[in-house]
Amino acid sequence: MFAAELPKSGRTRRLAARTNVPHLFPDRDSADARVYRVFSLWRGYTHKPVLNTKSSALDLPDIARESPDQPEIRALLSASNAYMERLYPAESNHMLDVESLEGPHVTFLVARVDGQAVGCAALVRSREEWGEIKRMFVLPKARGRSLGRRLLERLEAVAIEHEVPVLRLETGVKQPEALALYRSAGFVDIGPFGHYEPDPNSVFMEKRITSLSA
Repeated sequence: MFAAELPKSGRTRRLAARTNVPHLFPDRDSADARVYRVFSLWRGYTHKPVLNTKSSALDLPDIARESPDQPEIRALLSASNAYMERLYPAESNHMLDVESLEGPHVTFLVARVDGQAVGCAALVRSREEWGEIKRMFVLPKARGRSLGRRLLERLEAVAIEHEVPVLRLETGVKQPEALALYRSAGFVDIGPFGHYEPDPNSVFMEKRITSLSA
């Protein structure tokens, strides 16, 4: 390895004196130990392992039914509103308010990490043979940890509980991550449904729940 090519010069000895990695290299004067110390100093994280193996609390969300009428949840919904308003004109946003989310035909879920609300989603049961997914949102700081997928799975469980055989939703063309999530979960494109009108900013989708479609 190239480690053997590094001479134990005065510079290397000074670097070695500034670092200590006995847990990785029992022989502190070995070529590999010297290279690790130089690399650590160059990267600016001396005394830290190259890989952070410490697990994050965000990997363990708690998803439960909650009232949307809480200060923290109102703030979460406001963050969702602001995000959507940056992407689409007002006529293309179809977001339910807190009062609507409190209706008896709505199940509202909140994803929490260490007690902090970081995501939400709702299932609105229609009088017809389908339910609509609304208010699916995860804070940017909590994305990339499959929270959206976990919320979606819980919504499907709620649909089965209430014997709703079809899930439908409206999302936007400027949200490729959301589109990829829904399609990977078995949703397919359909035309406008319910009160929706055709909109170039909208994508309409549905998924038939196999266990209830027989």
